[in-house]
Amino acid sequence: MSYPIEVALRYLGSKKRAFISVGTTFAILGVALGVAALATVMSVTGGFQAEFREKVLGVNAHVLVIKYSTDFREYRSIMDQVSKVPGVIGVAPFSINPMMLTHGDATATGVLVKGVDPARSLGVGAEGASVPVLDLPRHILPGGDLSGLRRPGSKPAERAAPSLPEVPDLKGDSGARGALAPDPDPDARGALAPDAGAEFDLLKAYEERIREDERLAAARDAGAAPTPPASRAAEPDGASDAEAEEAEVAIAEGAPRGAIEPQGGYGSVLPEDDELPPEVDPDPCADKEQIAKMPGIVIGAALAKNLSLDLGECVTVTSPTIGFSFANGAIKPPVAKRFRVIAIFEAGFEQYDTKLAYADLYETQAFYDQGDTVTGVEMKVDDIDNASGIAREISKLLGSGLYYTMDWEELNHGLFTALRIQQIGMSAVLALIIVVAAFTVIATLIMVVLDKKKEIAVLKAMGATDAAVLRIFLYQGGIIGVAGTTLGLLLGVAVCKGLLVYGFPLDPKVYFISHLPVQARPQEFIITGCIAILICLAATIVPSLYAARLRPAEGFRAQ
Repeated sequence: MSYPIEVALRYLGSKKRAFISVGTTFAILGVALGVAALATVMSVTGGFQAEFREKVLGVNAHVLVIKYSTDFREYRSIMDQVSKVPGVIGVAPFSINPMMLTHGDATATGVLVKGVDPARSLGVGAEGASVPVLDLPRHILPGGDLSGLRRPGSKPAERAAPSLPEVPDLKGDSGARGALAPDPDPDARGALAPDAGAEFDLLKAYEERIREDERLAAARDAGAAPTPPASRAAEPDGASDAEAEEAEVAIAEGAPRGAIEPQGGYGSVLPEDDELPPEVDPDPCADKEQIAKMPGIVIGAALAKNLSLDLGECVTVTSPTIGFSFANGAIKPPVAKRFRVIAIFEAGFEQYDTKLAYADLYETQAFYDQGDTVTGVEMKVDDIDNASGIAREISKLLGSGLYYTMDWEELNHGLFTALRIQQIGMSAVLALIIVVAAFTVIATLIMVVLDKKKEIAVLKAMGATDAAVLRIFLYQGGIIGVAGTTLGLLLGVAVCKGLLVYGFPLDPKVYFISHLPVQARPQEFIITGCIAILICLAATIVPSLYAARLRPAEGFRAQ
């Protein structure tokens, strides 16, 4: 051992001046507390990232391919293409739409019902070496069974042919007939195209009918007998009598005549409960046999609690359209289907447990009457850290501009960006504790240098070089840094272990998880220790240079 190290150790353990050892002790404790705080915070923030990533990947895929159009019927060919990309181990289609779930008097709105392929997405009944895309089965609570998700004989939905509006029948109107009749003088219309002339004639027919109705209404108000139109006046009287008899007969068939008084008279009181008896309006959810035939659905634990649902019970899923909607040339009411709860999952992420449900893809396709179409194609990769690179390869493969590819981190970009910024910010703030401890190291070394001026002068008079004196105090600062860092890392490990054992509770409605997550990774502890030692060594530079430049005469002058 060289003499600079021996002198440095003697200065640390010197008993001549008690304040030196006490100052060194406080310097070591300051560094230890700073290192422990920084290591603990990095472990907690890293635990948040790992916990959220596990929750997100537990119910979501690694890579998604979504079409810019809602008509994604060629998804099978896309699945064949992306399955050949290196790194992709599982491919499945999916659809996702907001729905409203109802059970009894409880209703949950804004629930995302995700349609999945039971075999490809969940591994239910999968044959061969097919890898399920989702990790949902490991989040299923005891008692759940995913085998009933798809009913036997289910087929993809078929797109209904659009119903065209009927052409108005204008045969009974001579004015319309005259307006739609061929024009004897086609040149009189100028340069109008045949289609434009037809539209113009149809408008003329409607205008003629409106004017005729207004004239009849005005004559009726004046008390005069309305004059029938020329076309109707030219008809034989027999035809008019026949039409009147047909109208009289049509009214007489099954139509009540005269006044109808309700039972009990007009003073009767309606019942307060406007409910139909079961024999008139039977409830399928009250019949166990009908419930057993319903398609299966998997819901989150928090959602099941809010709706008071249990396994085997019936839940109504309704498309969230207000009133009637127009699609494919037809007016359609909101679609409501009944499902049977076959399993309940608990992802541990409040946002998923309350707002997510899984059903068969074929069943969810029937809600929007788009036929055999999906929202997108999702994939599972062998290395989630390489998901972004695989997503770029798939994007190049499908480089037609119709599809958009994203990985799991981009899908939750806001969440993971916020967590990363939080980790960097908190680590930078807590690193200031080590900087403050470094000032304690500086103060301690300065006090040692001022107290040991005579000893430094003697060493230099005996031939010690400036570099040797410099190393003495560099070693002293390094020893303080190493001792404080070691103690701080041990304290950080103990704190992380305590948090893991006892668990610090959190409000899941605020933090989306129920306990404080901790992930003590060795690389983070090593980085924290290296930073602390470098800060302590940097703090010893100024006192060491001052001691190295001290002249022997200056050291003996005070004696």
